[in-house]
Amino acid sequence: MTKASIARNGAEITTVLGTGTMLSGTLRFETSLMIRGRFEGDIEAKGDLYIDEGAQVSAGKVKALSIIVAGSVRGDLEAVDKVELRSAAQVHGNVRSAKLRIADGVLFEGRCEMVKNSAAFDPFAVKTEDRV
Repeated sequence: MTKASIARNGAEITTVLGTGTMLSGTLRFETSLMIRGRFEGDIEAKGDLYIDEGAQVSAGKVKALSIIVAGSVRGDLEAVDKVELRSAAQVHGNVRSAKLRIADGVLFEGRCEMVKNSAAFDPFAVKTEDRV
């Protein structure tokens, strides 16, 4: 296992978008992904998302099993399990999750909604008002 394939919390990362990478569009993945470069668009992930220190994400919505942010995010975050904002993180957007951890030094501008029943929470379900 390479050094790039392990996040700082010990979780295995199967795919890495490197520091020189600029990607835009809709990103979907099933396992785990680390962003070290720049991404613009929406993210819909069945796995874990790690946004590394120095990475920049500009999204309408980021949905994943769990989201760890050490970089910069502009957009809303929704996680089935947890959202963790590390000390260098900058988040400009709303957070919706069952669990939330915010480290000292984080810049967070937005609202937070804690989901009471994480087993029933499905951020990938289409809401009634979205079915127009």
